[in-house]
Amino acid sequence: MASIQKRGKSSFLLVVEVGEDTKGKRDKHTKTIRVEESLLKTPKKLRDHLNEELMKFKIEVESGVYIRLDKMKFSNFVDEWIKKFLEKHLESTSQLNYLFHLNKRILPYFGHMQINKIKPLHIESYLDELSKSKKEKHSTQEEDKLGSATLVYNFRVLRSIFIKATEWKVIQQNPMDGVKKPKEIQKEVEVYSEDEVSILFDLLENEELFFQALIYLATTTGMRRAELLGLEWKHIDFKNGIIDIKQSIPMFKDGVPVIKDPKNKGSKRRVVIPRIVLNKLEEFKKKSQKDQLSSEDTWLGGEHRFLFAHENGIPYYPHNLTDRWMAFHKKNKQHGLKYIRLHDLRHTSATLLINSGVHAKIISSRLGHSKIGTTMNVYGHVIESADRTAAEKFEGLFGKKAKKTAHKPN
Repeated sequence: MASIQKRGKSSFLLVVEVGEDTKGKRDKHTKTIRVEESLLKTPKKLRDHLNEELMKFKIEVESGVYIRLDKMKFSNFVDEWIKKFLEKHLESTSQLNYLFHLNKRILPYFGHMQINKIKPLHIESYLDELSKSKKEKHSTQEEDKLGSATLVYNFRVLRSIFIKATEWKVIQQNPMDGVKKPKEIQKEVEVYSEDEVSILFDLLENEELFFQALIYLATTTGMRRAELLGLEWKHIDFKNGIIDIKQSIPMFKDGVPVIKDPKNKGSKRRVVIPRIVLNKLEEFKKKSQKDQLSSEDTWLGGEHRFLFAHENGIPYYPHNLTDRWMAFHKKNKQHGLKYIRLHDLRHTSATLLINSGVHAKIISSRLGHSKIGTTMNVYGHVIESADRTAAEKFEGLFGKKAKKTAHKPN
């Protein structure tokens, strides 16, 4: 059943009923439309226009295309938000991260609620519960609580959703307006000392060449995991000892590597590497070429010649490198080398340079930070420590001068 009701001078209410709902009441859908004044002067054209709009509305309702905003569930809006915003405007890595937090925690909590009924207090309660949650279901350790970065990311996803819900007139007021962003606590990074790096390099001598090259590069250049995966042989200038970092592989999509520009504008850079690393890379290149020639696998790498790839040319999945790093530590735990994340080799590289007195601007350039301020924020405590050491050296010099003065005869 469908009907048209006049509501005002130029507005009309379209009504479509499609059977009964779960409570036995008529399932009624309504939509208000406005018409131009010129149509009001010609009854036949007005009637034809209204009937056409009613027919279109009826088809939308009966086919399930029409979205009833006043009864819309949060989960239904998220479906629209994913199609109309997430997939169109965010890069692949961000899409994956947003969807992870949505499916892991946000949708199980808010999915059943009507989006227009969600208030700031609901958001606050959710973030409060999240702050008390454990990383794993059966975890009991205080340090195993979800980190502040997870809270901030969930806040960011919710804010994006509700901003669009407001812009698209699904809700009148954004419930995030009354919610403060959680405070993100910057954790001190775990790094290796010079002695620990020496132990690491000694242990690497028993590993296959690809893994030796990977860890040498991560430690001496500070390259990100995605940048290491995107590195090709043509990017290495063996004559001058320079690596040209110009692409990365942050993820795979449908089994195909996503090759993209590095993280930010400053991430495209040229990094000088020591001779010992060049020697290791030359050795690794010869072996890779030999393995490729003897391989029976069909070449699938196209024009690319990635360093860290299978014999068929397809680069390793990002998590493969992390898994290999963890397996290396498990195998060598008897040597007492502490475990740090693969990404922490990047921090180790920066810390070693800072403690060696290298200028922060050069370190920032090697790491691919777009601003030196980023370097100062991340490694400020290390720089301060190195600065104190420098001050103590002067203290020692002045101390020697004071002793000479004290012993000087009158």
